Amino acid sequence: MQESNFPTTELFTLQLASRSESIAQLEVLIEEIADKYQVSEDTFANMMTCLCEAVNNAIMHGNKQDPDKKVIVNAEVDNRRIIWTVADEGEGFNPDQIPDPTAPENLESLSGRGVFIIKQLADQCIFNDRGNEIELHFKI
Repeated sequence: MQESNFPTTELFTLQLASRSESIAQLEVLIEEIADKYQVSEDTFANMMTCLCEAVNNAIMHGNKQDPDKKVIVNAEVDNRRIIWTVADEGEGFNPDQIPDPTAPENLESLSGRGVFIIKQLADQCIFNDRGNEIELHFKI
């Protein structure tokens, strides 16, 4: 029997409590996937930065650190790419209404750079219509 040419997809899921300590569980999963799929150091660093930022935003802004609300992280991996999704139970937001952190009036601001950084580092970044889920693509 001939072997299939279709890439095999593997799925990973984490359900995180809305506490900053949950980031440690996320980091372990990112490292596990990066090791298993021999992800380059640059892509690994970009994934770590983007996902930590996305999960932190979900905990802080989406779920407002409510311990009864969860953040769900999924990773769909094949031999060419990793698609991550991070979803919270919050009301969502409009990512198009985030002030540009590179605008002169925002340069001194201590917050508001996370989504900008995510968009710069991920190969693709998609928000759902409600604004409580982000999908991040990374080529491997």
